[in-house]
Amino acid sequence: MPDSVLFRPFRLHDLTLPNRIVLAPMTRSRAGTARLPNVLMAEYYAQRSSAGLLVTEATTISEEANGWNESPGVYIDEMTEGWKLTTEAVHQKGGVIFLQLWHMGRASHSSFHGGKLAVAPSAIKINEEYIHTPTGKQPHEVPRALDTAEVSRVVDDYRKAAARAKAAGFDGVEVHGANGYLIDVFLQSKTNHRTDQYGGSVENRYRFLKEVVEAVTTVWPANRVGVRLSPNGAFNDMGSPDFREQFTFVAGQLDRFGLSYLHVMDGLAFGFHKLGEPMTLADFRTVFHGPLIGNCGYTQGMAEKAVAEGHADLIAFGRPFISNPDLVERFKNGWPLAPLAPMPDWYSPTSEKGYTDFAPHAAGSGA
Repeated sequence: MPDSVLFRPFRLHDLTLPNRIVLAPMTRSRAGTARLPNVLMAEYYAQRSSAGLLVTEATTISEEANGWNESPGVYIDEMTEGWKLTTEAVHQKGGVIFLQLWHMGRASHSSFHGGKLAVAPSAIKINEEYIHTPTGKQPHEVPRALDTAEVSRVVDDYRKAAARAKAAGFDGVEVHGANGYLIDVFLQSKTNHRTDQYGGSVENRYRFLKEVVEAVTTVWPANRVGVRLSPNGAFNDMGSPDFREQFTFVAGQLDRFGLSYLHVMDGLAFGFHKLGEPMTLADFRTVFHGPLIGNCGYTQGMAEKAVAEGHADLIAFGRPFISNPDLVERFKNGWPLAPLAPMPDWYSPTSEKGYTDFAPHAAGSGA
């Protein structure tokens, strides 16, 4: 379907994207116990570099931010060097790639930190059965609430990570403010019970994200910085009764920065908290006037409709890109998609199995 709106170029500020299809960030756990980006990861991203924009898997900004087995980091020199393998491989294929900056917050566990508790805005644990840790499944713990004086240190970790992303050759960064990780937990009334300047009101709960974006934009121009939000999401025990008020305010405030884009998980395929009518891209269009990326459960047809109707500028695809490294070519040529791979097939850390071994369509050109 070469005449589809998805294949029209898009001007992302000073970047020209060849199409409107985005590789969504997906934690794939191939960085090993040392969390070092490697050749296998570079191959994975290069295979998918025909997407208009690639966003890497969530990448931790500090040792404190860790909480997922074998996910990559970007806080020591060896990690910066390792990521150069990916940026060079993607750029050789003409791709554009942003690094997603991540702090797991309360979704971590003390076993990742030498016995130190995970940190959060408030000492409220995740009400779910278990977490995968280096020592196997463990019950969730009550996190340690960050002292007010500590918050600036965490903000500076984002700035340092953004600088390393630039040194590694990325085209920009995405601040991960979704899915029950540290920023999202600061934003939401369910998980932020603070009484200092970082809690107690819609404005105060936004303050941490605001300071992170301000810090990151001292390193990158704002038009190379994106932010991801999940207003409808229930992942990691999230969902607040005032979610519409909170996320409408956040989007309106972010609009002032002139960001590269706002990446909204508007779809409900990742879980919905059911605390009101889900927020839509149209809702965000009323308060955010920069580029909008929709995400979560989209089909090609749904994506074409969202872009054609002006609700989104780009659409991010996650699971379909796992088993279809040439997803763009399949969409463009009307080729059938390989079925979604079941999790046991693609979640196999440190191996190419379920990672780089998915074949392109037989009629493809080796993409």
